[in-house]
Amino acid sequence: MSVLLNGIGVSKGIAIGQAYVLYREQPEIREYNIPKKRINHEIKRFHTARKQAQKQLHDIKQKIANDVPQDISQFIETSLLMLEDPVLCDGTIKQIEQRICNAEWALQSQCDRLVKVFDDMDDAYLKTRKDDIIHVVQRIQRCLIANDQAEQSNDETDYLKGKIIIADDLTPADTILMQHQRISGFLTEYGGPLSHTAILAGNLGIPAVTGVRNAKQLILANDWLIIDGNNGMIIVDPDRKTLKHFKSLQKDEKQRKRNLFELKNKPARTLDGHEIILNGNIDRPNDIKTLRQFDHTGVGLYRTEMLFIDRDENPSEEEQFETYRRALRALKGKQLTIRTVDLGADKEMNSTLQHGPLAHNPAMGLRAIRRCLKEPDQFLKQLRAILRTGAYGPVQMMIPMMTCISELDQTLILIEQAKEQLKKNKQKYDARLPVGAMIEVPSAALSSHTFAEKLDFLSIGTNDLIQYTLALDRIDDEVSHLYKPLHPSVLKLIDITLQAGANQGINVSLCGEMASDPKYTCLLLGMGLKNFSVQANSLLEIKHIINNSRIEKLAPKVRKLLSLSYPDEIELGLDDLNKQFNYQQ
Repeated sequence: MSVLLNGIGVSKGIAIGQAYVLYREQPEIREYNIPKKRINHEIKRFHTARKQAQKQLHDIKQKIANDVPQDISQFIETSLLMLEDPVLCDGTIKQIEQRICNAEWALQSQCDRLVKVFDDMDDAYLKTRKDDIIHVVQRIQRCLIANDQAEQSNDETDYLKGKIIIADDLTPADTILMQHQRISGFLTEYGGPLSHTAILAGNLGIPAVTGVRNAKQLILANDWLIIDGNNGMIIVDPDRKTLKHFKSLQKDEKQRKRNLFELKNKPARTLDGHEIILNGNIDRPNDIKTLRQFDHTGVGLYRTEMLFIDRDENPSEEEQFETYRRALRALKGKQLTIRTVDLGADKEMNSTLQHGPLAHNPAMGLRAIRRCLKEPDQFLKQLRAILRTGAYGPVQMMIPMMTCISELDQTLILIEQAKEQLKKNKQKYDARLPVGAMIEVPSAALSSHTFAEKLDFLSIGTNDLIQYTLALDRIDDEVSHLYKPLHPSVLKLIDITLQAGANQGINVSLCGEMASDPKYTCLLLGMGLKNFSVQANSLLEIKHIINNSRIEKLAPKVRKLLSLSYPDEIELGLDDLNKQFNYQQ
């Protein structure tokens, strides 16, 4: 008899195969004191285990180097860099020396400290980066206790071909290695859509579902499974009729992907002739390689936080300039929109973390532009670096978390001050570099007409806008069901901002998760959005919808949806609208 399980679809596609249940107990870590004369011996044990972990990751990288794009192997590079990170390595050694304890416990203590830093962050994406630290530490721990079962043995490679992996969780290294072993898909009991594993699965094209609690108890080895990554659904022991249906869907999906790649590097233009700007989001210059895998497009959001986090000192102006310029060169003439750093009480550098506890409510604390205005000398370094980058190609500057016009006025004064400093030092810069603001809080949306009068463009950050409007944390399991992008108040604030831009004749983009979700594309087009900034693996699907839409037909239908009072009503109406679109295809 078939059993239906539900989770979170983190990588689209359908997989059909037999279950391979991955049992991998985490190492038990015990604390014990050591004689002082054994401190150096314990430090040596730690270094030996760390080098062994490095060798394992290098072996995985070599094994998959010819099978995946360079940007995918970047995740292995991230783990390798963590193994060299002084915060992890020196911190562990200091724990051994100060606590006079075994290397396993010292490493775990340092890991727990770093995880707490990430847990206290408000940013959803950065909060999940703790998983990367945990995966790296567990790999070292297995080496330390001489019980390294992190990798499947070579003779299992053929056995895993076509299998669906069931596990508590998977590391990015696991995911890449299993793609090399040609698994059909995977499901995990834990994990979420923002983890590196989930992102990798999407980029590698492996159907995946996470958050399927008790899966290892409910699914037996060699059970036949269907994974529907589009809807977060798993069917255990499907009947013939169900199996035939999903095999047909699987075939259609493969053909659809082939059709989508025909859109690569073609313009985004609606059937009634509206040109739509379609850009990508990045965290580092290397992410541009992923963008170009799908489309040769510009960058609508470059988050610069990764230059600042996990450091003892701010990056210099020169380091920032070289980093931004490297990204600009990689774009080969396409637009680069650099968001100034969104650093604050919840996302600090290592040195700042030592000064006291994090804010009780970091989402409402000293972050982003508030933090920058409090530290103008550091902010001026970034402003000068961005202005200098603008001398070498099309660059825009975007200011996050604006809440009032006085913040904007202070920011514009500092930008002019940065220009004067560059002029005085006879350095090249773009004197007319476009400046925009992110609309992420209700106060900014309600004042967007005034922002539009003073700025060159606006960008709507829906992730924070929804959270601040509805007063909830979308990562909190207790209230995440209340996170509703289709809440009338959220849509009204988006609409107000779009109208402000239209009235002033400036571009308004949308760079939150709503832009990357095909479910909302027709809605946003009908509301008047003509500038999308999306995740790389959504580019072609969003373009396909744009290129097969008629705004003149969508607009009146969307206006009717916006007049409704309940999110569920709007969702049903949007489903009908999307079905009409799908029918036309």
